[in-house]
Amino acid sequence: MRFSVLNSDAERRDGLKALLRQIDRQARFNEAQDWRQVDRALRRQLPDLLVIDWQDWMSTMEIRRLLLEHPSLRVAVLTDDTSPKCVRNLLDKGVLGVVLRDTDPRLIVRALEIVLLGGHYVPAGALALPPPPQPEPAPRQPDVVANKPPPRRTRLASGLSPRQEQIMRCVHMGSTNKMIARTLGISEGTVKIHLASIFQQLGAPNRAAAVALYNGWLSAQLEVLRSDHDSTPRPVMGQPGVIPLRARNPATFKYPLPANDATDTLPMAAEPTVPFGDPGSEESS
Repeated sequence: MRFSVLNSDAERRDGLKALLRQIDRQARFNEAQDWRQVDRALRRQLPDLLVIDWQDWMSTMEIRRLLLEHPSLRVAVLTDDTSPKCVRNLLDKGVLGVVLRDTDPRLIVRALEIVLLGGHYVPAGALALPPPPQPEPAPRQPDVVANKPPPRRTRLASGLSPRQEQIMRCVHMGSTNKMIARTLGISEGTVKIHLASIFQQLGAPNRAAAVALYNGWLSAQLEVLRSDHDSTPRPVMGQPGVIPLRARNPATFKYPLPANDATDTLPMAAEPTVPFGDPGSEESS
């Protein structure tokens, strides 16, 4: 048998020759680096099989031209691209066998034997039918409310006063109490009083939670704003209640009395519980 091998790399051609010798140990070869050398070899003597080791510079139109000049020539192509489009293109040009380059060498030999017998060989799945065309969706009717602006997120301000709204906007921007006082022209103590009232109305334990509730960010992530050691019950927004700044024991905690309280029933903080000295001893002396 006589084979023609086309590839610009000599080592690749030697590998193909070793495979083809498994078909016929006495085979003769014509090696070609480009289409011009293939033309000269075909004019001298037509081989039993032309094996093309596909490269990027090759063109299927050259295969078509060769088969127009030599209709009885059998052509097999080794390639990395076995997509349906590539395989159909080669078969349309007259190629009988399209073999995946990574196939087991023994299968490559069997595929080339099939082509020598005049059969066709293509990789599995290379001629898969394309998916049926999907029906085009019906044109969507224009939405009546499409021109309306997107709905704005509802703020849960719980009836804050205009001054408290101003303070919350400053807190949202990260301002401190001193910065808020300078911006609004009020004292820092007034800012603290407003913030305490805001926390109570929103049911927030701290500034971060107040900002989140004020902007409507009601989600499970608000739980991380609470400290793990916070033992006070979680306030309910809308219900009155005092938000203590620290944990306390309600059984022992007492608010201090004002300094001008004239009540005699309660001892003063500086008054000892037991009088100094012994009244009996004074009388005896």
